[in-house]
Amino acid sequence: MIVKIEYTSKIPKSLLNKGTGFLSGYSHSLNPYTGCSFACSYCYVRQMPVSTFRGAEWGTWVDVKQEAAALLKKELLRAKAKGPVTIFMSSSTDPYQPVEYKEQITRSLLQVMVEHPPDFLLVQTRSPLVRRDIDLLQALGDKVRVSMTVETDREDVRKQFAPHSPPIPARLQTLRLLAEAGIPSQAAIAPILPSSHQFPETLRPLVNRVCIDDYFMGDGSNGKRTKRLGLQSLYQMVGQEEWYHPAAYLRVYDNMKRLFSEDELFISQKGFEP
Repeated sequence: MIVKIEYTSKIPKSLLNKGTGFLSGYSHSLNPYTGCSFACSYCYVRQMPVSTFRGAEWGTWVDVKQEAAALLKKELLRAKAKGPVTIFMSSSTDPYQPVEYKEQITRSLLQVMVEHPPDFLLVQTRSPLVRRDIDLLQALGDKVRVSMTVETDREDVRKQFAPHSPPIPARLQTLRLLAEAGIPSQAAIAPILPSSHQFPETLRPLVNRVCIDDYFMGDGSNGKRTKRLGLQSLYQMVGQEEWYHPAAYLRVYDNMKRLFSEDELFISQKGFEP
């Protein structure tokens, strides 16, 4: 089913937000867009004010932050003058959702950061489009890490839970390209969706760092936000209810331990920190 997305251009008053809560390890978070057209069923942002006060279904609208690069440059220089700057991009949108192909807001922000590097930047995405910016990510050297969401290795499961998000094989290929380009990367199994026993074999050649997170640790409210989304019934519907459980992450962790050492595996918040 094709969903019509409403795009609106906005000129933001600010871009860098103070890192708090789950992101308290960062000085700032940075969102090039408001809203996200990937519309994942499990997205915790669905339960946040930015979504609930919008009056429109999450995934059907995106605000494009125009003139963002000039504003970031000003805010970044001011922040750097005060102390170390560590940035999480992005906390409530995907910086590489489809509109980025045309708008290139995220690319313009990376260009500013290459010119005025933060102490650390984490790029959180599930989009293969991040490969377009390999040149800028290389320029940031060890000051950047790309965290690619790979919630499962099963494309049938991805289609059930996040049909508008990029296919899993394209994400895996992107991790391969990032590795070949020497860009620090990790696979984020977040949230945990049903996966196969062969998942570690799929990831091992691509990354040396895996972060595992679930609804109960990672939605900022001990799973309450996610519970309000009615996701448990979706797991029941596909006959995978045992995967919607606070202990399900151990199933994935133990499976990954077959091929990854303990210092390559990270649980929840620790895996996203600088």
